Amino acid sequence: MTTPLATAPEAATTADPVDGFSQCHSSLLLALERFAGLPALADAAQRAEALSTQILAMLDDTMFEHHAQEEQELFAAVLRSARPGAERDRVQALVQRLTADHRQIEAAWKQLRPFVQQLAGGQVAALPRPQVEALVDGYRGHAGGEEREFLPLAREILNRDGNHMAALGLALHMRQARMPIAYI
Repeated sequence: MTTPLATAPEAATTADPVDGFSQCHSSLLLALERFAGLPALADAAQRAEALSTQILAMLDDTMFEHHAQEEQELFAAVLRSARPGAERDRVQALVQRLTADHRQIEAAWKQLRPFVQQLAGGQVAALPRPQVEALVDGYRGHAGGEEREFLPLAREILNRDGNHMAALGLALHMRQARMPIAYI
């Protein structure tokens, strides 16, 4: 919160008129000191607007499509290729957890999206830091767990039969071919 600056008439109402001029100088110097910081704030606002636009595109487009590809192509392929019994049970449990993570992450993003959209439009928005941090931390945990546990298991299962890995590659290629090009 900033303190209001004294105006020249307020500063000049002292018993000694010369002191009034000195107080006015002090007020003007304080205002100019604050003014000197304004370009940095304007730059930060411009960066926030540009970054918000990029975040909207990445999370609205890429994240949701990535989750759909994992669920419809990767998870399905690994489940089909997993050996019955303990291996398939493990894969099923991982897929359920990862899919639940997807829904939680997407729900968190949907709550934050209006704030980011305001920033992208050049408006002031009170982006709730705890919710942003929770989304970022949640995604870090999700991606880290998937990288450590599910993807190595998926590679092991799909590599047992080269046709299974090739089928996944073809399914992903066909999916990409149906998608409009969003980024060049």
